[in-house]
Amino acid sequence: PRFLKGDESESRFCFAVDQGVTLASMEPGAQTIIGSADDDASSPFTGFGICCSCVPAGSVGVVQQFGKFQGYMEPGMNIYCPCIQSVQTVSLAVRQIECYTECKTKDNATMTVRTAIQYRINKLRVKQAVFEIDNPEAQIRAAVDNVVRSSIPSMELDAAYSNKDTLCNEILNSVKAAMQPYGYSVTNVLVTDLSPDKALLQAMNAQLAARRQREAAIEQGEAQKVLQVKAAEADAEAKFLAGQGMARMRTAIADGFKDSMLSMSEGGLDPQEAMHMMITTQYLDTLKDFANNPNHSAIMVPHGPGAVKDIESQVRDGFISASAMRPGQHTM
Repeated sequence: PRFLKGDESESRFCFAVDQGVTLASMEPGAQTIIGSADDDASSPFTGFGICCSCVPAGSVGVVQQFGKFQGYMEPGMNIYCPCIQSVQTVSLAVRQIECYTECKTKDNATMTVRTAIQYRINKLRVKQAVFEIDNPEAQIRAAVDNVVRSSIPSMELDAAYSNKDTLCNEILNSVKAAMQPYGYSVTNVLVTDLSPDKALLQAMNAQLAARRQREAAIEQGEAQKVLQVKAAEADAEAKFLAGQGMARMRTAIADGFKDSMLSMSEGGLDPQEAMHMMITTQYLDTLKDFANNPNHSAIMVPHGPGAVKDIESQVRDGFISASAMRPGQHTM
């Protein structure tokens, strides 16, 4: 309440509320008019009557007397005069409509924007909502189309997807300002879908798939490169280890030959006889391995009664030729 002090001889007070004007005075006939912030605001119905009217929760009852607006009834049981007054129930629940707007982006991509508008009737401006506007949903759709078709053409397709929040705020501010004088409060705006043209959508999906395939091919090539490098490193390491094994094997064979020659010399055999025995033994071992080879990948060499003698002669001639060479001489 707001109290005003006038003359000392007249003590009066008055108070005003946000909606409507309430006048009060301590003396009859002495009234001070105080205007409210909104002179067009609807006020509750304060009349009397002989019949009851039940207004459901979430709604108000719009009262008319001889066609003139008298106020609104709160939910619950109210009284009125049915002969001269009528009550129309108006829902205050939040409602939603969907708008489909076709537009074109800055890069000439045709798309359809689906927008959900959530709104309700303002109880304090129910008079304007009921009597001063016809087909409010059509006007909301027109306001949404106007904002979308002025905002989307300034964006490219990718920017339109990333600036949905900005578009929602622009639509909300514009539609709220347009519908508020008529008693409609826009509570929320949602851009639920941006649908490009079907052919454009297929092209976008193909472009994305090609990009993914290119990235997959690059990754696959890098993986194959790593595999080949690792395989080459493994092969080099295997050959190095095989060479070390071969060298050790040959060293062991030479040491074995030396020990065998010494043992046979101690047994009374001269070097030629010892060599003959060793060659014959190795030849027989080779034939044994050839017979027991499961892969059948061995080659045949001439053999017979004189084969061992021929091999022995060749080896002996080689040793004799090597022994006859003087130091510093080389054979071609």
